[in-house]
Amino acid sequence: MRARLVGLLALIALVFGGASPVSAQDRGALTADLDAILASPGMDGSDPGLVVRTADGELVYNHASDRRRQPASNEKLVTSATALDVLGPDYRFSTTVHAAGSRRGAVLHGDLVLRGTGDPTMLAADYDALAAKVADAGLRVVTGRLVADDTWFDDVRQGVSWAWDDEPYYYNAQVSALTVAPDTDYDAGSIIVRVAPGPNGKAVVTTEPPTDYVTVANTAVTGPAGSANTISVDRVHGTNTFTVTGSIPSGGATTSEWMAVWEPTDFAASLFRAALGRHGVQVVGQTTRGAVPAAATVVATRTSMPLRELLVPFLKLSNNLHAEILVKAMGRATSDQGTWTAGLDAVSSKLSAYGINPARVSLRDGSGLSRMDQISPDQLVSLLGAARNRPWFHDWYEALPIAGETDKLVGGTLRSRMRGTPAEGNVHAKTGSLTGVSSLSGYVTTADGQQWVFSMVTNNGLGVTLKNLEDAVAVRLAQEGSTARMVIPSTSPSSAVSELECSWVKAC
Repeated sequence: MRARLVGLLALIALVFGGASPVSAQDRGALTADLDAILASPGMDGSDPGLVVRTADGELVYNHASDRRRQPASNEKLVTSATALDVLGPDYRFSTTVHAAGSRRGAVLHGDLVLRGTGDPTMLAADYDALAAKVADAGLRVVTGRLVADDTWFDDVRQGVSWAWDDEPYYYNAQVSALTVAPDTDYDAGSIIVRVAPGPNGKAVVTTEPPTDYVTVANTAVTGPAGSANTISVDRVHGTNTFTVTGSIPSGGATTSEWMAVWEPTDFAASLFRAALGRHGVQVVGQTTRGAVPAAATVVATRTSMPLRELLVPFLKLSNNLHAEILVKAMGRATSDQGTWTAGLDAVSSKLSAYGINPARVSLRDGSGLSRMDQISPDQLVSLLGAARNRPWFHDWYEALPIAGETDKLVGGTLRSRMRGTPAEGNVHAKTGSLTGVSSLSGYVTTADGQQWVFSMVTNNGLGVTLKNLEDAVAVRLAQEGSTARMVIPSTSPSSAVSELECSWVKAC
């Protein structure tokens, strides 16, 4: 027993110390190295699963890979692949403006209806462009109401078992068929609250986009130059009142927080109404909600980029709202119901084509935020392997985060990881992060030119940066077939363990 323990400790020292070369094509050495990584002291009490296969399905390595676990954002692999199957790579969202009533010259005697189908790429500028089109069509007065039609989806705004304390933050934003993003990361359903040092000891707060839809309760102050930045932004539950507290140092950089709005439909309608006014179109009635009447005529239209392009911000930046919008869009496409239930049924209907028994997974949302999602590394690798034969594979593969690539829309959530290793520019993989959960699944090309698929999903992590261990695995796989010295990141316990995707806190 003692000899076995001494041998294991020596092997761990080999893997993490990088003291010896790895023999080319030595699968026994690869197995021993991966075993040692998973036996790292930082993994004590956790539940890791790891599987590696060649492109043609040959098993290279597995450790408890058949057990289901919470996948976190690795769930987006399932959502994106099935969305490409159900909706197609050329699928586009549309946002339209309709005239419901009779028109006489520049006057519409009736309602103006803004209708959405879930486009997560709509910016304030796009609503302004729609308003300009309405004005260009010659309309100047609407005697009725501005009607916001978000009936393409249901009115269930958040997913099953999403954490209540994450509700104010943009990565937990509400899902609606009418929404708006504050930036070209397309963080739909959110607003950016910016806090800057100001005069007379006060802090100055602005929003992007500028709007009177939200209320800012600002008690933040400007502290002395060089003092600590203690700014905190929150949202009062059930409202659009944002509280800003703390201190920002004089001369310090602006603090920006991405926050979810309450009822994105109304937010989008308020931006559109304001834009109409800027373009000289007066709406006499109030803003309300409803459906487009059958006899209404289209006045203006805006279509999104195709799904093949949306995959980039979606997967690179692990955008939760894109995932949930796609799920509801799949439901609408397959059963005329824009609901999570219908959408997840559409997802499940495609799983068997990827070698996954839909009865053996639990899918409760599209993003992986739900703690009720359950899938195994084996099932994720099955999907990754089968996806290689899909006609859309190249777009999907390139949309995955790429290790060590510094451009945000290339490296994504892997842009700061595995730099200076054989995995840099090589590993294309989806990350996942929740408290106690970390995952990395994707593709790696070995030193001798083989493409392998792998999935590592760990639950019950505590007190260690699990991503370093995932990096260790990916780097070791990238080195297979060479005699290069191993370069493995540190796996020492950390008091600053990330519990969120780095993109969710705008850190990558």
